[in-house]
Amino acid sequence: MTKDLERDLGLPAVLAISIGAMIGSGIFILPALAINIAGPGVILAYLIAGLLVVPAALSKSEMATAMPEAGGTYIYIERGMGPLLGTIAGVGTWFSLAFKGALALVGGVPYLVLLFDLPVKPVALVLAVVLIAVNLLGVKQTGRLQVAIVVVMLAALLWFIYGGMPATETANYDGFFADGAGGLLAATGLVFVSYAGVTKVASVAEEVERPDRNIPLGILGSLAFTTVLYVLIVAVMVGVSPLEELADTETPMAIAAEATLAQAGVVAVVLAAILALVSTANAGILSSSRYPFAMSRDNLAPDRFAAVSDRFGTPTTAITLTGSVMLVLIAFVPILEIAKLASAFQILVFILINVAIIAFRNADMDEYDPSFESPLYPAIQVFGILSGVVLLTQMGGVALVGAVIITVGSVAWYWFYARSRIDREGVAVDTIRRKTGREAVDRTEASLESQAYDVLVALTEGTTEEREQRLVHIAADMARQHDGGVTVIQFDEVPDQVPLQYASETQSSADLQFEAQTDHLSEEFDVPIQYGEIVSHDTKHAIVNFAEHEGANAILMERHPGRLSHQFIGSPIEWILRHAPCDVLLVEDRAFDDVSEITVLTDQSPYDPSKVRIADALAGELGATVRLVYAIDESATTDFKRTLDDYHSELVDLCSAPVTTEIVETDGSVDDLITIAASTEFLVLSRNYRLSHELRDSVSDQVIDAVEIPVLGVHTHESKRPGPLGRLVERYVF
Repeated sequence: MTKDLERDLGLPAVLAISIGAMIGSGIFILPALAINIAGPGVILAYLIAGLLVVPAALSKSEMATAMPEAGGTYIYIERGMGPLLGTIAGVGTWFSLAFKGALALVGGVPYLVLLFDLPVKPVALVLAVVLIAVNLLGVKQTGRLQVAIVVVMLAALLWFIYGGMPATETANYDGFFADGAGGLLAATGLVFVSYAGVTKVASVAEEVERPDRNIPLGILGSLAFTTVLYVLIVAVMVGVSPLEELADTETPMAIAAEATLAQAGVVAVVLAAILALVSTANAGILSSSRYPFAMSRDNLAPDRFAAVSDRFGTPTTAITLTGSVMLVLIAFVPILEIAKLASAFQILVFILINVAIIAFRNADMDEYDPSFESPLYPAIQVFGILSGVVLLTQMGGVALVGAVIITVGSVAWYWFYARSRIDREGVAVDTIRRKTGREAVDRTEASLESQAYDVLVALTEGTTEEREQRLVHIAADMARQHDGGVTVIQFDEVPDQVPLQYASETQSSADLQFEAQTDHLSEEFDVPIQYGEIVSHDTKHAIVNFAEHEGANAILMERHPGRLSHQFIGSPIEWILRHAPCDVLLVEDRAFDDVSEITVLTDQSPYDPSKVRIADALAGELGATVRLVYAIDESATTDFKRTLDDYHSELVDLCSAPVTTEIVETDGSVDDLITIAASTEFLVLSRNYRLSHELRDSVSDQVIDAVEIPVLGVHTHESKRPGPLGRLVERYVF
């Protein structure tokens, strides 16, 4: 049985955690690297970076007041974007914070070496072990330590600003924009990670007192304070020291302090640097260890990560794992690579945070009721997304490759471990699915509206009266429902060596038979029927050209028409599907006299409006019921099934014929679809063109060939279907 975490972090602790998490490597290590890129423009880079964090800070503040649970970023993205992206965010942010914590410790040791002659890595490892132990003792001790560190550290930094500002030289700021916009953006991307800690407190939101007040104040207040502090510190640093010296040292703050505050100031700044970097690592362990804890509670990680110590009230397993990762990073991974990886993934996570709040705001969720709402929504979030993408491009190949590896690893973990253990989706997926379903319903409603619907029945020479009668029957039923007409054309194909004029003047016995049987059929159906014959050297072109010339709404033909079934290269049926100016309906030649139910089968996308229209028309004429069957994967979530039920209900209200609906779980195989199809009386399914169908049978063809019932394969014209992106979205969410 899991336990709740204790709420004992007040506003001072929240501010201390956020400020302490930010004031670390960003100001004591990165300025030297950023000066190499942008010169004195590094001052503006820190200001821009702070402003670009605001969208994510606002978004995270809102979501933290709506969901004050341990896990922070993971919780928001998992609830908003779904467990897959939640896993990526949880694992990625966990690694990112661990990376930054390790960077802080290793980067702080050079400052320590200025006072004591000590080896870098062993000292960093010892400090890491001490901080892991402190976090294992409990969050109250951690919060108190954080407050003490931040107070001492800020006193030294403020002394540095106060003592250094009078000594600044304006000449040091010459060439402020010498490296142009490119250099400024690159420097901004590099120092962006300096502000990553601003939202770390959200990952311990479940332990914050009065989260609706303290979380927004803590996040936004610490961001504003730290941005001003960074800009002033960097401005003093650049103003009192030669750029060449700052760019060529591992301890730029110490160089600047030596130029203005003498030896006492150097000692104070060095101590502040050590405290700041230890504070960053401490906050990193505190926050990052909560991610496996929260993921475990959501069945995305093993149960042992959710275990809370009876003695200390902390997730000991999660903290131990996080500490172990930091120790490995300190021992084996170069500092620069750690910094790049941490920054790149933090930017990506902030992009997802801004996307997540848009998903929450557009979702129909009664339980999403934040006490703080982000101002300027959604413009501020869109700005955050776009600016994040720009900065991400500035991080370099190593960082991007590392982020991809972490992402792929997270996807693999979700797919092979977590996917079978969960039954939920993010509000973004559900929102997009409902919106997509609504658009499909609107298209279906427009399709069902009464309008003339003319059907071209395309026959080939030798079609028997029985087969023609079945085709005309279907065409007449569809046309009658929508005040349309039927045109029956026999397309005769002759060799290229035979002149078309001669062929058109010569009537064969098959031609005479066609005229006789069609005259008989026109009397049988009370719908306008025209008929004729067309002679050509290429039947498929003739069918398409005639349909375009006559303005047909649909071409109805046999799935395997005589003399049109086989070609050495390519399929004539696929060619017609690709070039037809209207819908194409392919009928399998099977009898259907007594039909009480017409089944429309679909999977992986909404019902095609043309299929629903045709089924509704046929059912209305035959006195049958329309049966809508949606085949879903066995792993489909309850949310998906609920959305499908709502979608089915809307379609039922649109149809004029009686409608039943059904959701059938399958393993995704063609055999399961065949089993469903075999239980029907008359089947309507999609038969859209794909290039692969030129070489092998489509899934629809495999289903049709495996059953003995009448089947109507519907190819909807491209103009009536969503674009490629829309179809991709439909396939993903459905």
